[in-house]
Amino acid sequence: MKKHSTKKTAGRDQILPANQSTKPLEPPANAETLRPDPRGLLGDRPIDLQVLRGLAEKSILSVKDFDRKTVIELCRFAALLEVMEIAPYHLLDGKIVITAFFEASTRTRTSFESATLRLDGKIISIPDAAITGVKKGESLGDIGEMFNAYGDLVIMRHTDTEALDQIRKNLRIPLINAGNGAGEHPTQALADWYALLKWKPSLAAAKGKKRDGGLHLGIMGTPGSMRAVKSFLLMSLLFEENFRRISVISEMADPLGPELRHDIEAAGIEFNESNSISELVSDLDVIYLNSIAHLGGSYHTLDSQNKLDGSSPLKTEAVVMHPLARLTELDTSLDETDHNLYFAQAHGAVFVRQALLAAVFDRFDRLPDGIPLA
Repeated sequence: MKKHSTKKTAGRDQILPANQSTKPLEPPANAETLRPDPRGLLGDRPIDLQVLRGLAEKSILSVKDFDRKTVIELCRFAALLEVMEIAPYHLLDGKIVITAFFEASTRTRTSFESATLRLDGKIISIPDAAITGVKKGESLGDIGEMFNAYGDLVIMRHTDTEALDQIRKNLRIPLINAGNGAGEHPTQALADWYALLKWKPSLAAAKGKKRDGGLHLGIMGTPGSMRAVKSFLLMSLLFEENFRRISVISEMADPLGPELRHDIEAAGIEFNESNSISELVSDLDVIYLNSIAHLGGSYHTLDSQNKLDGSSPLKTEAVVMHPLARLTELDTSLDETDHNLYFAQAHGAVFVRQALLAAVFDRFDRLPDGIPLA
């Protein structure tokens, strides 16, 4: 029989298997970079496996494939993975994950591959479309048929927004969208909200009435054309009672498009648009920014007139988020400040993607006794 121990962490009894120790991320020496402690998100209640098992064998193509409870429980499970050593339990042993990246990627591909390898899964990595049959004119539909025989799950990024529909014509194993043209990037939104929920665990409280004194969310970018920004905004709507206002700051005449605008209006959040950050920055609690968009088959820089740097008059407690890669819109002078939540976004992506892979493969039965699960 396995022995278990109770570890005192952050004023709570956190149940972990014997010989486990908590290992929250620490800021670099001599830096004030914000790295929220994941233990605050775990709280006192067990993680709801019934909610997570709803993802078993499912494809994840859009933020709309998640509901609020699922996002919260994925992030809570990610927090558990962040504070314990999961490698000895081989959650993905025997599973092969195909990372098919037909578009350049640094953080998304390597974090998914790191997540898979840390769970003892195996990787077939396609880092460049030029090394596939696409170079010779092969269709994504045919490639999808081959993938059925070669792996157990596909993680795909593609420059074409319609690529997901094309590969799914013949694909019968689960597919995770790692970015499709100007479409969506749902697991980036998970990483974003994992960082936010660690920063302010009260955002994960039971859904209820709109709260007085909610957060003012500022989005510097064009959600209708930037998939990471769009997915972050869509996921934020699941937590609508926590926001008193959403402000979109963009140089574009219509930064949202009709579908996204409809979703915001349906959520009932006060909303406004501006073309200048300077008139809003001192009132914003959370600022999410980006400037890179994939449009018409190539990359474009949008909204570059709006920038943040160490001299920006940010609220003392305000946090800045960015999916990275960044250009001139986010100056490095903010890196060594406690406004910087964007490094936590990138670091936490491994854990939240581990959580998602464990859920899609339904490998929770491999977890040790003593883990707080329900």
